[in-house]
Amino acid sequence: MGADLNNIVKCQALSDEHVQFLVYQLLRGVRPAGRDEEMTGYVATRWYRAPEIMLNWMHYNQTVDIWSVGCIMAELLQGKALFPGSDYIDQLKRIMEVVGTPSPEVLAKISSEHARTYIQSLPPMPQKDLSSIFHGANPLAIDLLGRMLVLDSDQRVSAAEALAHAYFSQYHDPEDEPEAEPYDESVEAKERTLEEWKELTYQEVLSFKPPEPPKPPGSLEIEQ
Repeated sequence: MGADLNNIVKCQALSDEHVQFLVYQLLRGVRPAGRDEEMTGYVATRWYRAPEIMLNWMHYNQTVDIWSVGCIMAELLQGKALFPGSDYIDQLKRIMEVVGTPSPEVLAKISSEHARTYIQSLPPMPQKDLSSIFHGANPLAIDLLGRMLVLDSDQRVSAAEALAHAYFSQYHDPEDEPEAEPYDESVEAKERTLEEWKELTYQEVLSFKPPEPPKPPGSLEIEQ
C-alpha cells in the first residue's frame, strides 16, 4: 500500500472511506485460487495468520490470504490488532473467542491431533456479533468482515466475491480487477547460479507494468 500498516493506523483516525480504499487495494492483490499448496505454521505473521495454517490442515487455498486481509481490515477499523496472540495457542483461543468454536465438521478437517485435542478441551464459545466489537462501523464493513473471518476456509468469501461486495460499490469494476497470475513455484525449485537469479530478477523488473490505481479518498498523512 506504499506505507507501513502500523504507521497508517497509529498516525491518524481513518475514515470509513479510507478503510474502503485500503482494503480494496489489498484484495486486488490477492492471488487466485488454484491448486492447493502445503504451508507450515511459520508462514505469515502470527496475528494475521489464517487458522488453517496453525491447525495444520496442510493444504490451503486463496482464502488463507482473505483471512489475513480481514485481520488487517479489523485493525484499520478499530486501531489495534484483533487477534494479538502471544503464541500460537493464545492466538487460536483469541480467534475462537470471536468466531466461535468450530463445529464437528470443521474439526474433522484438522489433521493435527494435538490441535483437535486442545480445541475440544476449551469450553464452548459462541460466535460474537462483530458490531459489538467495532462500535459505529459501517454495517457493510461489518458484513464483509464477517464473511472474511470464517474459521472454515471452504466457507470463507473469495477475493472476487469480496471485491463485488456492496462495501466497495464506489470502486468495484469487474473490467479493472484482473486476478493475479498463479505463482509458478517451479522457478524456485530449480537450482540456479547467482548470476541466473540476477538475470531473472532483472527481466521481471523490466516486464512489470504497474496498473493505474484509483484515486484515494483524500490524503493519508503517513509518518515516516
